[in-house]
Amino acid sequence: MIDIKKLTKQADDKRILRGIDLSIKKGETVGILGPNGAGKSTLLKVIATLIKPSGGQVTIGGYDLKKDQAEIKKLFGYLPHSSLLYDHYSPLENLVFFGNLYGVKNARARAIELVKEVGLSFFLNEPVKNFSRGMVQRIAIARAIVHEPELLLLDEPHTGLDQGAITILNTVILRMKEKGVTTLMVTHDFQQAAEICDRIIIVKNGKIADDFVLVDKKVSTLNKKYLYQVEGVS
Repeated sequence: MIDIKKLTKQADDKRILRGIDLSIKKGETVGILGPNGAGKSTLLKVIATLIKPSGGQVTIGGYDLKKDQAEIKKLFGYLPHSSLLYDHYSPLENLVFFGNLYGVKNARARAIELVKEVGLSFFLNEPVKNFSRGMVQRIAIARAIVHEPELLLLDEPHTGLDQGAITILNTVILRMKEKGVTTLMVTHDFQQAAEICDRIIIVKNGKIADDFVLVDKKVSTLNKKYLYQVEGVS
């Protein structure tokens, strides 16, 4: 699904990504961990076609990132720190708008279905500006998957969420996985990473420090590997 070779990114005099080699198969759910400034979000933004790499090659779904950005954008749903929602629109209006942008057939029915899936049917026609952080994030999740993407890109999706919103988000991710969707999630939340990811990538100083399958789904295992790679604690 994703093939990255010798990816670099430099901003002014700072090297953010330093030769990333990474291959991700269709249907994998991958957590990207690392300290602040390691290059995690930059890596995700390159894949999301939001910033141009300085060097290297990126192929997504068989498309070259440099030549086929329009085709690549059709493949993924992206959930950044901001919701990308229109505050004065209701969940229904937002999702119909984004559904139409992606050419979703019967966007209204799809929007209603998704609002129900994230547990906010009662607020279907209320302006998003009146929503709590957790409620906004639920609709943002729905926005990211309105077109049933093959690839889901999530940047710190659990930040600021209550337990109910966390449960709904994880359920959506796992349901997407059952459909064969590939998920990349940048996170600092080890508990959620252990719960929903089957593979972990640790990024340090712009390079991949570790890449492993989390077989036992234990937070303790994840913590141990992270501390070893990032802080040198064995």
